[in-house]
Amino acid sequence: MKKLKFKYPLFILGIIVTFLITPMQSHTFAWEIREDKTCEAKSSTLKSTREAAPATAGTKNGLTNNFNSSNGESSPSLEEKVDELFVRWDTCWTPGVAVAVVKDGDIVYSNGYGYAHMEYDIPVTPSTIFHIASVSKQFTTFSILLLEEDGKLSLDDEVGKYIEELPDFGKSITLRDLAHNISGLRDQWNLLGMAGWRLDDVITTDHVLRLVSRQNELNFEPGEEYLYSNTGFTLLAEVVARVSGKSFAEFTKERIFEPLGMTNTLFYDDHEKIVKNRAYSYGPREEGHRKRVLSYATVGATSLFTTVEDMKHWSNNFDNPSVGTPEMIEKMNTRAVLNNGDTISYALGQSVGTYKGLKRISHGGADAGYRTHFARFPEQDFSVIVFSNDASFNSTSMAMSVADIYLEDQLEEEKEEEEPDWEEKRVEVENRIKEMYCGQFELEPYNYITVSLENDTLFWETTTSRQKSELLPLSQTEFVIKRTGTKIEFREDNQNEFNKLVLRQNDREREAPRVEPFDPEQVDLSEYTGEFYSEEINTTYSFEIKKNEDGEKQLMAGQLRVGDFELTPLTPDFFRGAQWSFNRIEFVRDENGEVSGCKVSSGRVRNLRFEKLDQ
Repeated sequence: MKKLKFKYPLFILGIIVTFLITPMQSHTFAWEIREDKTCEAKSSTLKSTREAAPATAGTKNGLTNNFNSSNGESSPSLEEKVDELFVRWDTCWTPGVAVAVVKDGDIVYSNGYGYAHMEYDIPVTPSTIFHIASVSKQFTTFSILLLEEDGKLSLDDEVGKYIEELPDFGKSITLRDLAHNISGLRDQWNLLGMAGWRLDDVITTDHVLRLVSRQNELNFEPGEEYLYSNTGFTLLAEVVARVSGKSFAEFTKERIFEPLGMTNTLFYDDHEKIVKNRAYSYGPREEGHRKRVLSYATVGATSLFTTVEDMKHWSNNFDNPSVGTPEMIEKMNTRAVLNNGDTISYALGQSVGTYKGLKRISHGGADAGYRTHFARFPEQDFSVIVFSNDASFNSTSMAMSVADIYLEDQLEEEKEEEEPDWEEKRVEVENRIKEMYCGQFELEPYNYITVSLENDTLFWETTTSRQKSELLPLSQTEFVIKRTGTKIEFREDNQNEFNKLVLRQNDREREAPRVEPFDPEQVDLSEYTGEFYSEEINTTYSFEIKKNEDGEKQLMAGQLRVGDFELTPLTPDFFRGAQWSFNRIEFVRDENGEVSGCKVSSGRVRNLRFEKLDQ
């Protein structure tokens, strides 16, 4: 039998290979088209959900728009300018933003950008439901005022009247103190962090109440200071529940949300509850984004779910209250007064101040990847609501950028002070004089200024910042930090020694006396080792010496859930911890000079006590 001979074997092979790979190529091409169509569909969805009521020029609605330009072409509309602000999030691969602009009781513009749910390509629209974090607090204080209007409580009632779990600190703490952030109560999130909790754990109101019940001290006496405390608002929500006989979520639904027509708003007190059309939480990573899980089941300080559209009704209720009374609104907008007579900027769950010459009442929020801001300009009958599910989003800045667009003609230009030309003012100072200034100065307890001379230049560094800054000489004794404009003057004493420096910043003068230089290498780290237990958070940390990669000894703190982190000595008996919830540690000694415990501070928690356990 005659064998068949293929005259063009390579040609035939090419046809076969082409046939085999064609399905794969077709699939890839189809995926690319599908991705493009997804983007197009998403863009189309956003356009269809946009509620645009273009503002006209003039004073009819108090808004600004410029339609005429020198070349006869139209300038961008207000809506186009707003869209330009959010172009970074108007994509198919980012979390998103919802924005609404309210003027004279109506939404004059709303839009959505990016994704509410990145796994399923669900876009953000003005109807998307967001967790709005601390913007929730004003609803909590309003609920208290509703009960006060009912005659069931008073803002000046002591908290212990309703919350028996609250320890007796020997000081009167009122509901008003909680609502103004002047109670002195330690913050729940910081305490939970110290106890080893993660903020993506399931955290309930019961957890917070048990934590509060164990506290032995306050940060300060009630009314002495302003210090933000989420704990106070969790307690206020619990007061509402106990006085009304309903859950806080039920009370706010019946008394606020339903009467105002806020049909997509609820307090989220069940971490397993399904809420349709909600936005999920994300944060940036090196490549793309990651989920920022939030499982709170505690309300009052946070956990309000709502939309930018629903917030229009809440905004309008401040101007023309259909729920509550004008007297209640006046209370909501009234700033707190401290014991010393100073008025602070915080009112009942709101910050009251000015922005570019206009009165502004506002609040922001940040939990996990949610970043939110609600700002009212009451004299303009104007509000901006901005919600995002992207942790990199600056909600305050972006909300004010929207206000800048709509209120352009009414805003005062912020005067920018000319940056002094410090180099022009520089004088020559001999190194022998500069050397006299070197050393350590105590600005405040456990915060020291170190002045050093390097390559003919004086530098300044504090124990809290650990950042060196050049000191530029303005005279033989006066210097300035160019970066901040802070002035430093070295002063002589009667012995002609420069044993004090004076720091001047923003018309404030502070003195720092010279102290003996501190050498961390001289600290005996073994004095601070052992097991340290805090009854207030029912938690033990182990302090032990370990070697780092370079073979150097370090004092390390360890806890089962937190893991290990370094404690760095800043002064004798005072260390800085490399953990957000455990960053200032002051060791205390007994009458024999032995370390007997420590006090830990972290922002909104001061001097939480740990006792050293017997070994």
